[in-house]
Amino acid sequence: MSPRQKVLIVDDEPDIRELLEITLGRMKLDTFSARNLGEAQALLSRETFDLCLTDMRLPDGTGLELVQHIQQRHPNVPVAMITAYGSLETAINALKAGAFDFLTKPVDLTRLRELVSSALRLPAPGGTGVAIDRRLLGDSPPMRALRKHIDKLARSQAPVYISGESGSGKELVARLIHEQGPRASQPFIPVNCGAIPSELMESEFFGHRKGSFSGAIEDKPGLFQAAHSGTLFLDEVADLPLAMQVKLLRAIQEKAVRGVGEQQETVVDVRILCATHKDLDAEVAAERFRQDLYYRLNVIELRVPPLRERRDDIESLASHVLKRLAINTGQPAAKLHPQALDALKSYRFPGNVRELENVLERAHTLCENKQIEASDLRLAEGNCNPEGGVPDLTQIDNLEDYLENVERNLILQALEETRWNRTAAAQRLNLSFRSMRYRLKKLGLD
Repeated sequence: MSPRQKVLIVDDEPDIRELLEITLGRMKLDTFSARNLGEAQALLSRETFDLCLTDMRLPDGTGLELVQHIQQRHPNVPVAMITAYGSLETAINALKAGAFDFLTKPVDLTRLRELVSSALRLPAPGGTGVAIDRRLLGDSPPMRALRKHIDKLARSQAPVYISGESGSGKELVARLIHEQGPRASQPFIPVNCGAIPSELMESEFFGHRKGSFSGAIEDKPGLFQAAHSGTLFLDEVADLPLAMQVKLLRAIQEKAVRGVGEQQETVVDVRILCATHKDLDAEVAAERFRQDLYYRLNVIELRVPPLRERRDDIESLASHVLKRLAINTGQPAAKLHPQALDALKSYRFPGNVRELENVLERAHTLCENKQIEASDLRLAEGNCNPEGGVPDLTQIDNLEDYLENVERNLILQALEETRWNRTAAAQRLNLSFRSMRYRLKKLGLD
């Protein structure tokens, strides 16, 4: 018979301690109680706990101090903060300090049981490195740091804002955070916020009742309901219109949604991860993104480095891509000529890993005798300066041709990233649709 798991309860109110003890006892858990910070620290020094629940306000300190103490001396123990209703800023500070999650008073027992069950399913820290290494290739210092951050963030329920350029692997990072955490067996629902028509957004996110609008021929759950108990990944969150941002904020804060045509709200338990290639701070400053939603989503920021900041990984990434292409095509793997590898390492890769994959797939198809030469890569000349400075003028024979080639490659990149959606590609390049159509015709891409 395996030993029962142990939970430390820290609260100076006897009624709260008793409520938590009874509830957790019914979950077959052993509980230890402390009335203040000093008693809690003493218990932590004598016993090994699987979880700690602490009030924010203690007679001799704060729950935040206890979170910091546990992070430093007992990092294996997840901590959940109990705060007064409406103390969102306090809860966010606790999450930033390393708390697993938070509860508000009065304590909802269903939510308490869900939180405790989720926390007790956490894997041991550092025990997921092999799985991450297989998916997130590269051994450069930026990638080692990224894997370390993923392992830590997987042990939290804090909202994470994943920043990084297009093609850098933000969705993969979000999936890894989900898969290494306690929600791994539950759904991971990715959604591209820029790809949903504005008039359908509320229905897509929150669901609708049959007959609530023209075309609603049956009841349909939304993305929040689909992600219940799991993770909702909001990609390109900066593309949400302001009206939808208000509704999203309320859904996150209340942990409940109301579908179109519904009278009652539905409680949802969802961890939110989000990403965008845009500068979210600049979007807030330009009043295109609500500041209150920004603070709610950006509890912790995780930056995914662009490929040009980890050039040492290009060789291993290229080898992996070429092996995969060989398996998919049933042909022997192509080899990179040393000059081709040098060309890849000196290229700036504005499209990051996604562009590297596209470049190699094209070269794999075009090369002779399964040897990829530098000429097979067809890299855009304007991005071949690794320092990002002004190109060498001695290499430019015709300025018009050079600029046209740069323009063509940027437009092709935008089209590939938006799956050849011309409207979305124009928006990504800050062009009007009319201007985009003109350029496509001029460059022979229409």
